Amino acid sequence: MKLLADRNMAGLAMLETLGEVELFDGRALDARALADADALLVRSVTRIDDALLDGGKLRFVGSATSGIDHVDRAALAARGIPFAYAPGSNADSVVDYVLSALCQHPAQFARLLDGEPLGIIGYGHIGRRLHQRLARLGISCRAYDPWLEGLEALAELDAVLSCPVLCLHAALTREMPWPSEHMLDAEQLSQLPFEALLLNAGRGELIATEVLLSLAASRPDISLVLDVWEGEPELEQRLLQHSRFGSAHIAGYSTDGKLRATGMLAAALCDALGLQTDNPAAIGLPALPVSVPAKLRGQALLSWLVGQVYDLREDDAMLRAVAPGGFDQLRKQYGLRREVGALSIENLDSLDPASQALCQALVDYPPLG
Repeated sequence: MKLLADRNMAGLAMLETLGEVELFDGRALDARALADADALLVRSVTRIDDALLDGGKLRFVGSATSGIDHVDRAALAARGIPFAYAPGSNADSVVDYVLSALCQHPAQFARLLDGEPLGIIGYGHIGRRLHQRLARLGISCRAYDPWLEGLEALAELDAVLSCPVLCLHAALTREMPWPSEHMLDAEQLSQLPFEALLLNAGRGELIATEVLLSLAASRPDISLVLDVWEGEPELEQRLLQHSRFGSAHIAGYSTDGKLRATGMLAAALCDALGLQTDNPAAIGLPALPVSVPAKLRGQALLSWLVGQVYDLREDDAMLRAVAPGGFDQLRKQYGLRREVGALSIENLDSLDPASQALCQALVDYPPLG
């Protein structure tokens, strides 16, 4: 069996027991490459549509992503090709991204820890995971997702827009009656409170570029943190200049999350094709031992711990330094990045009870169900 896999996928060794693995560049794949392939494993930069699928003999398609707006599922269904993806695989990575952004906005972080709610738009795998993990830190959340109902966390959009921190994690959809493309306009964003933090780690198309530029001009007190951009891999340089932090669509790029996604696809491939082989297990990574400085307390302790695995400032600096057109190169060359849950606190027993509880709340969260 021949498997085509995006060379940016992690843990490709998991696939080698399943057949011959051939790697490709995500944006360079065309229909000719599928002529003799049995399975195709992609990431978000590869569009799965009729043009790509015509002429192939694929028996399985998988995407090592939690979002699937790049996949024409109707085209796959029409050909009887099983499809799988990796919902939630990068959720903890995205939450870590949000936490790092909060650490770089200490005033807004303090407001959350003092009882003000964080707003979430899009209450899928990532939005819910963000809520779960923040709740462990004593931070409340209000979520807006018109496709859902009956959940305690859900609130009206105006209530969510009144939060001092607003995080966008909605999937991109053009389906009625609630398409998410350009879902927030200038009038709605003007409701954000003074010195709010607006973070988008969903899709760039959720807010039009011109709307964000207008917001930056009219409300310079609002801090923009943007991981996603309209027109990727190109981005509007003026918007980057007006952003407090920008990154190259890497919020979900932890190595742990990538390995998790590959493991999920490998298992789905075995199941779909009835392969009589040992189900490949995800390649695990070792824990990261750290000793917490005894003087740290509260918010300073949280910021120190998050900084042991991820610092958003580094990704921001790389995006600003790269030449125009280098967006994809940053993603391809992205280095090892661990998750907060990988931390092992060696001196936990020597800390005061409040600090012990805070460390455990941040680090010892339950796995995704």
